[in-house]
Amino acid sequence: MRRKLVLSALAVVATAGLAGRAAAYEAIAVTDGGTLSGTVTIEGTAPPPAKIEVTKDPEVCGKEKVSPELVVASDGGLANVVVTVKAQKGKKLEPPAQDPVFDQKTCEYHPHVLVFPAGSTVDVLNSDGILHNIHTFGTANPPSNQAQPKFKPKIQIKVEKPETMQVKCDVHGWMSAWWVATDQPYVAVTDASGAFKITDLPPGDYEVELWQEKLGKKTEKVSIKPKEETKVAWSMSKA
Repeated sequence: MRRKLVLSALAVVATAGLAGRAAAYEAIAVTDGGTLSGTVTIEGTAPPPAKIEVTKDPEVCGKEKVSPELVVASDGGLANVVVTVKAQKGKKLEPPAQDPVFDQKTCEYHPHVLVFPAGSTVDVLNSDGILHNIHTFGTANPPSNQAQPKFKPKIQIKVEKPETMQVKCDVHGWMSAWWVATDQPYVAVTDASGAFKITDLPPGDYEVELWQEKLGKKTEKVSIKPKEETKVAWSMSKA
């Protein structure tokens, strides 16, 4: 009886492993790809931007910061929304030509949301010339917490596995950002006006995930036609 239970358990594990491999992203040649573009806005009236008092190194950081958690343009466009097309196959996820750059300038992170392929090495810069530290809160990837004094203008952190992780500075508690390591290429971040564009999508019907750190996740649906641009106008709720 015990032997049968063990064999059954092994069969479940093997089946799960096969299913996981079957669901992996498949790189194919895309010759008739379409484009998804558009904007993401906030529903209703945006709350006023939160102000943060600077409590350390005001000679470099200034006296006050505006929270980057919810950045809304005058017309309602939402910045820093991660737009992910849930594609199972498409163009190859190419390694970046240069390491992704993540800078610490005037005691703020630039960019606030950094998207890059899993397996990349992030160049973390310290343009301020004061003590910072880079603290990543990974779960799929090991968390990292490294001091970065002024004599270390660049440190490097490799992110092997796909996940969305928060990054903070323990020296300056208001500093916060997000790293998004991806396992497929159809991901974009909205700019200051809420606009985005994703190209070379194989024709077909897709689910698209919107993620914003304060507003959470939302799923939309879209149809991509060969060699055409599909334009959308999506919104997210602050409720």
